[in-house]
Amino acid sequence: MSIARIPLSAWIGLILTTAFILGAILAPVLAPYGNTEIIGGVWEPMSAKHWLGTDNIGRDLLSRMMYGGRTTLLIAGLATALSFCMGSILGFSAAVIGGAFDMIVSRLVDLLMAIPSLIFALVILSVSPSTITTLVLVMGVLDSTRVYRLSRAVAVDINAMDFVEAAKLRGEGRIWIIFREILPNALSPLVAELGLRFIFAVLFLSTLSFLGLGVQPPAADWGGMVKENKDGIVFGIAAALIPAAAIAMMAISVNLVADWVLNRTTDLKGGRGG
Repeated sequence: MSIARIPLSAWIGLILTTAFILGAILAPVLAPYGNTEIIGGVWEPMSAKHWLGTDNIGRDLLSRMMYGGRTTLLIAGLATALSFCMGSILGFSAAVIGGAFDMIVSRLVDLLMAIPSLIFALVILSVSPSTITTLVLVMGVLDSTRVYRLSRAVAVDINAMDFVEAAKLRGEGRIWIIFREILPNALSPLVAELGLRFIFAVLFLSTLSFLGLGVQPPAADWGGMVKENKDGIVFGIAAALIPAAAIAMMAISVNLVADWVLNRTTDLKGGRGG
């Protein structure tokens, strides 16, 4: 792959995504202050001492953004990984096994999808502690239903192709069919869906935190920071808009990278087919 062939939009996405990830990983090193350290007055403006100002109780907003990004990306990343592991394996298995297994799993998925995800999550989190483990499990399981529908639909088509039939005639087992025949040929739509599901996880977590059932204070995440500083908007304070802008930039940058990866994967397949 030539660096010169990477489009500008992909470069923008890669740079922004890398910056967010590095800022989150290196938060304890790069952040000028501690996550919960009160170092100034309420909603102080941007200055050389506090590059993004302070929040509603006088904590450094830049430091909170870094630690909040760490929490947001960690939970969203783990939830996305869980949803793809569960959804894709179940979807491929349902397509290959078929019969009663396919019907039962599909009906259970339909049942979960019939309930709005936000309402379902709010009900569960209202009676259980909002720990990172709980949030990852709730978000991952709910989101796996979307991955299941996509992976099953793709796998049904691939499972009917000649090279899969040939593998079955050779005596290959279902595990071989799923991981060596179907998965490599289903990567393109799954890669595109991966970016969307990750962004959905970020937005979903931010919504839960804004409603008070996501990451709990004094821990920081971007949705919770919007909630903490929302009252400042009335007075012209931009503290709530900064984490909101970070969420929007993350969504755009990840989608730019996912689109580029999808286009490159499609081009490579087309090249091999020719």
